[in-house]
Amino acid sequence: MHAKKSQAPPAVASGILEATLFVCGAVVMVYEITGARLLAPHIGTSTYIWTSLIGVILAALSLGYWLGGQAADRGAKLSYLAGVLFLAGGAVAVTIFAGDLLLTVIAASTLLLQIQAVLAALLLFAPAAVLLGFVTPYAVRLKISSLADSGRVVGRLYAISTLGSIFGTFLAGFYLLPFIGTTRTLYLVAGSLFLLAALLVPFALNWFRVTVLLIFLGGIAAQEMRGRYLASAHDLHRTDTEYSAVQIFTTTEAQSGRKVRNLLIDPHYTQSRMYLDSDDLVSVYTRYYHLIRHFRPGFERALMIGGAGYSFPKAYLQRYPEALLEVVEIDPGMTALARRFFRLEENPRLEIHHQDGRVFLNRAESGRYDALLLDAFGSLFSVPFQLTTIEAVRQIYRVLREDGVVIFNIGGAMEGPASGFFQAELATYREVFPQVHLFKVSPHRRADQVQNLILVASRRQATFPLHSADPEISAMLALRQPLPEIARRPVLTDDRAPVEHYNSFAQNHP
Repeated sequence: MHAKKSQAPPAVASGILEATLFVCGAVVMVYEITGARLLAPHIGTSTYIWTSLIGVILAALSLGYWLGGQAADRGAKLSYLAGVLFLAGGAVAVTIFAGDLLLTVIAASTLLLQIQAVLAALLLFAPAAVLLGFVTPYAVRLKISSLADSGRVVGRLYAISTLGSIFGTFLAGFYLLPFIGTTRTLYLVAGSLFLLAALLVPFALNWFRVTVLLIFLGGIAAQEMRGRYLASAHDLHRTDTEYSAVQIFTTTEAQSGRKVRNLLIDPHYTQSRMYLDSDDLVSVYTRYYHLIRHFRPGFERALMIGGAGYSFPKAYLQRYPEALLEVVEIDPGMTALARRFFRLEENPRLEIHHQDGRVFLNRAESGRYDALLLDAFGSLFSVPFQLTTIEAVRQIYRVLREDGVVIFNIGGAMEGPASGFFQAELATYREVFPQVHLFKVSPHRRADQVQNLILVASRRQATFPLHSADPEISAMLALRQPLPEIARRPVLTDDRAPVEHYNSFAQNHP
């Protein structure tokens, strides 16, 4: 019994299938990369997110390949392929319009971060990925007219699809996300699939497809109108930079009734806060950077890694008019937002470097700084591991002058299941610096609760007095915690730094 032949019509053979595979290859990668941004405001940006997205989408594509091959052997039709592309566009549209609601529910659950990430990827991205996987084997079957040229045809079509994936990867990372944004990129993905379906079988619209398109267009209009309303009425701005999905919004402080502008790149922690009526520091933990004048009196030059809304750099420049400050902020888009929304202004005593903090440390001059202020650990779910390791700490030690000090904020618990990252980081710093001090920002919180903790490490051999005539400093010194009672974890290294593993246990221990 002979297999049924399926031959593409002449119009198809002219290149429409090749174009379809190229676009679908690009769409898969754009969709996957954009997925990480979609999940970030709700679940975070850890390695677990990428692992889940890549694993789930690969599994979904594999299922799609199998289903597409099975369907193609039963008789391939161009109209059927167009229908699959249309459904894929619809699945992407569901990701756009139901994503926030579904992710809010998942993030509010008590599931481990790993399970949350896999579940979100399955529900939001697997359906469209299965349909996109269906396309390649089905299109190959449409294109093959005889066994004589089957190998050449299959090789060419898969090469075209892979070239499309390469193009989509660079397009998403270098252009679409930073300049168009997450939501509009997904509009483009869904719209491209709808357009492909229409090009494959022109004038094949029925009432179902017309309804889907109208809902899609109406949803876009509603999303855009909602965004404009929230920006004007509630000062809510959502934007994408090269590195982060950023939300900026205004709230009212409960105790004082003062208006506060907030910058958020993480589902659980606010990275920067600013009073609209003054430059007073809002976040209590940022005030602990003023310990610089106690642990390194007479300082002249400091380095801060992590800018975000530049709250403390502004306070530093005002409070210490003779001192210089360099800020390393990896994201130039974040600096632009700080200038637009957080009153960051040019200052001859402020030098900003847009570079990865670890790379900057590796290249920095030895003994250049009196103090290093680290504010890159503001979230459990977006900790740059390369700044946590003993190799990074040794670089910090190297760039400090004699008696130099490093002060940094770290989120975690001192004891219990949520303490893994903090204890490992503490062990790492104690391996390099002769003196390490710990301060609790919130004295009322238990040792096993997640909280802001301040570590101060000094190159100085002699002990510091733990009292001060300065009332502000004295109040902070009073919250110093004893270290000997804290269990030690293995030192973090560039080779082994399980930061996400440690912090995945902290999410369910507020």
